[in-house]
Amino acid sequence: MKNIKKYYTIPVPPTQLYQALTNQFTIELWTGGDAVMQAVADTEFSLWDGSIVGRNLQFETDKLIKQQWYFGDEETPSIVTIKLHADKKGTSVELLHTNIPDDAFEDMLDGWDNSYFGSLLEFYQE
Repeated sequence: MKNIKKYYTIPVPPTQLYQALTNQFTIELWTGGDAVMQAVADTEFSLWDGSIVGRNLQFETDKLIKQQWYFGDEETPSIVTIKLHADKKGTSVELLHTNIPDDAFEDMLDGWDNSYFGSLLEFYQE
């Protein structure tokens, strides 16, 4: 199992980015796919037409999103923690993704950089 810890800067305030990460309709706008999401702990979520699925664990409005991501039959949960911090350029994002199966690590790293935060960056730069 592997972990990813990365930082991103998105050029919008934390309030706006938090909405983009937790509002189902906004998620569908920047991903271009169907999503199921509500900012409520202990609810299931789905992004990119079901390519990413899991359970919401914790929310702190405009500050924190914590989720469990499902990887098949893995016994150890894969946990994603996204922390948002106000920054002079918008929002500084701290990502920690733990317990990633070894065979999924490279795809996850690319996905975070290009699909997830790359798509958000493109969405807000248009």
